[in-house]
Formats: sequence, structure tokens, C-alpha cells
Amino acid sequence: MSNRSALSLDGFLPYRLSVLSNAVSRRISDIYEREFDLSVWQWRIIAVLGDNDDLTSTEVAQRTLMDKPTVSRAAASLIERGILARTIDEDDRRRAPLALTDEGRAIYAAVIPRALQCERELIDALSEEEAKTLHELLSRLAKVASPDVALWSDK
Repeated sequence: MSNRSALSLDGFLPYRLSVLSNAVSRRISDIYEREFDLSVWQWRIIAVLGDNDDLTSTEVAQRTLMDKPTVSRAAASLIERGILARTIDEDDRRRAPLALTDEGRAIYAAVIPRALQCERELIDALSEEEAKTLHELLSRLAKVASPDVALWSDK
């Protein structure tokens, strides 16, 4: 007699969200991996810094829910490649924010239109009402999954 659990992965929301997230990330990652030799972690740092200048590694980790050592390693490799620069905050010398260099901004500018096209292709599978509902549902789930820290701003 089988001792199988009652859990069916195909219907388990956390599993489905994780697999869908990986599939969507893979579509976009083909662009930055192939053309710019960037890992998922490196691209996430570039994307966050492209949207928010002068964040520390800790702040990047908080915004992406990546662990701090992964952010530190990825940031170090991007600094070595000249894609990121680390500075010292004049007002708080303990703070060392990261910023995209000109090369980093060029990569960001090259990837973003293609990432937005990928997003459009996904959203086009939904009606306007379904897309609005999906946005609202994701925001509600984010508040349950992370009640103390907002995962994103609902602009």
C-alpha cells in the first residue's frame, strides 16, 4: 500500500507560482545571458539599480529577497567587469552604495525593451480585466506572504 501524501504538486499554489516564475525568468534570461553573459542574480542587481540608484548590497538583497552573500558575490563580479561601481556615502562613511556605470546603464537600456516585450506577450494572453485582476491578486498574495515587508510598490 502506497504512503503517498495528499499533496498534488500540480495543484499546489506555491509550486505552481515557483515553476511559473522560473519559466518567465528563463524567457527573459535568454536575452541577458546570451548577449551580455549575465547570470539571473547579476541581472536582478542591474535591474534594481536601474530603477533605484545608489542602493547598498543589503538594500538590494532586501528588495529582491536574494540572500546577502549571493548579492555580494554577484555585485563583486559586476564591479570587476566595470558594470557596477561602489562608492562611499559622504554623509555616512559606513554606507557603500552601488551604482550602474555607463556600461551598466547601456546593458540595462538594451535589455529593458525586450523584457517589456516579454511582459506584453504574457499580458496579451489575458483580457484587460484579467490582467487587472491578476495584478490585484498578486498584490494580495504578496501581503500575506510578506506581511512585514512590502515586496513591491503598487504604482
